[in-house]
Amino acid sequence: MPTSLADQIGIGERELISIVGAGGKSTILFTLGRELAPPSHRIILTTTTMMAADQVTEPTSWTDDSIEVERMLDPGIPLLVVTGEVPGKATGPTPDAVDRLFLDTAVDFVIVEADGARSMSIKAPADHEPVIPRLSTTVIVVAAIDAIGRSISEVAHRPDLVADIIGVHIDDPLTIDGAATVLLSERGGLKNITDTARVVIALTKVTPDTEASADELAAMLAEHRRIDRVVMPMKTPSGQ
Repeated sequence: MPTSLADQIGIGERELISIVGAGGKSTILFTLGRELAPPSHRIILTTTTMMAADQVTEPTSWTDDSIEVERMLDPGIPLLVVTGEVPGKATGPTPDAVDRLFLDTAVDFVIVEADGARSMSIKAPADHEPVIPRLSTTVIVVAAIDAIGRSISEVAHRPDLVADIIGVHIDDPLTIDGAATVLLSERGGLKNITDTARVVIALTKVTPDTEASADELAAMLAEHRRIDRVVMPMKTPSGQ
């Protein structure tokens, strides 16, 4: 049987998990929620930025008040916590509020999308990003392998920042070395991650055609002292 994403990442008994980067954060958020909730775990799913309004599903708490959230937590069923709305989007609590939920409720796992990328495949954060709760125990840095070989301007959120970290032009193709440089940079994938958090890199959108590139990139990333492991969720098997 295929290994679950939670097992691939190595989730512990009680964690605050933050997801940053680009190329599949929301999918990872909801996948982990489905995997970790049964049969009796209490799960909070949330964002410290914004998520699409059509991703808001029941049950939902529209407040980050710990007492109210505690009342709504139901074993085995993920609870989405959001705090407001703007056109087409739902907004989430602050990082400090997420930390309080982790401390003050009987939740087993808090899983938070802590970055935005506008559906691009790789990114470098602006000054105000990513928005990672201080008590995060694991941070998952996401990038999509389909960015390799394509123009940085075509595949990157904040392409000028990505190009600057690598030292190339935004119209240059993103190489495997360049992607590794971005993901392992304190100005890129490792920005704002506390020393106490475990770091996992998730390479998404891996297909038979891109598997060799993904394996090469994963090997480079895994050598870095801050990286606990590299996983490839949502891998597409041959023939699909």
